[in-house]
Amino acid sequence: MTQKKILLLSVSAGAGHMRAAEAIRAYSLDPRYQVVATHLDVMNYVTAGFRKIYTDFYIKLVNKAPTLWGYLYQVSHEAQADGTIEQLRRALERLNARALLKEIAKVNPDAIICTHFLPAEMLARLLRKQRLHCPVWVQVTDFDLHRMWVHEGMTGYFASNEEVAFRMRAQGIAAATIHVSGIPIMPGFAVRPQRAEAARQLGLDPLRTTILLMGGGAGLGSLEQIAARLLKIDGDFQLIAMAGKNIRTLAALTALAGQFPGRLVAQGYTDHIEQWMACADLVVTKPGGLTTSECLAMGLPMIVNAPIRGQEERNADYLLEQGVALKAFDDVTLEYRVRYLLSHPEKLSDMRARASLLGRADAARQVLEQVCHADLSQQKTDETGVE
Repeated sequence: MTQKKILLLSVSAGAGHMRAAEAIRAYSLDPRYQVVATHLDVMNYVTAGFRKIYTDFYIKLVNKAPTLWGYLYQVSHEAQADGTIEQLRRALERLNARALLKEIAKVNPDAIICTHFLPAEMLARLLRKQRLHCPVWVQVTDFDLHRMWVHEGMTGYFASNEEVAFRMRAQGIAAATIHVSGIPIMPGFAVRPQRAEAARQLGLDPLRTTILLMGGGAGLGSLEQIAARLLKIDGDFQLIAMAGKNIRTLAALTALAGQFPGRLVAQGYTDHIEQWMACADLVVTKPGGLTTSECLAMGLPMIVNAPIRGQEERNADYLLEQGVALKAFDDVTLEYRVRYLLSHPEKLSDMRARASLLGRADAARQVLEQVCHADLSQQKTDETGVE
């Protein structure tokens, strides 16, 4: 059987889009799919100026002016496609797409999967101009549908849930092209680790209530400040604080752990977050689409905090409506929520049951199989794929 070449296009403005693409690529390594998958960050194929505007400016807005970002998110959602600002924005994207198009021609894919709306928008124009001749699929990575995800000419869309699929249909996307897959997460979540074994490997007590802390910011203060506050709560629980790639935060958490032996575990970046989640009873996290999908796959209740205006606020709304999360908007509220759940184990149990029903651990596999089973050979009409 001839191997199919799949190109995954993402954007490193926030980690979630990249992680979704990597999850699909991870499944492609299984030889039964007969797939060679290549993952490209679109920001590596644009000018330095465009990259700075698109990534650095986005991060600064989110962190320093969240209200302004929320306003821009809503304005861009409501903007008319033929408006002057939208036309200027798309023209700027076209000018910065040339290197990417050359790389697509070099890869010569049988199919393209976009886990960010920017490459989907860039390729939609090529499809209209009949300069691109392979199917393009779009994976939405939040529990919300911003208008910028929606483009004509896409072969198919992957929705995070039924409501997003409904909104896709309302935007004019053909129902037959919409697939409710969930949000792609790594294969490690499909085979849920056993708590006892994971705890043994990580040096944790599997019998103690365990809280996993995965983010601070906004009104909640730094990660170490949140951890210190939670450790003042009475009760026999252990706290895991994930510092990611922040070396300074990890050092502060490690020092704090020395003051609370046996109660706090400080951890840096890991490729196996599912092992830590397997030991947890409750997660405190920002409501990013990927992280919350990982929590749902593990059946984990959440306290969500510091959502980015726009997409993460919508994610938080979805989780609250489904009864799998509580929301904390400052450190006092967070402490209260944790105290409440620790003293009401029946509430925690109900949230866990609801989360387990929503989890879609095999989303990435479903996406890959759908793309692989499509009749790609008939849709690819020339050798290069791009003119």
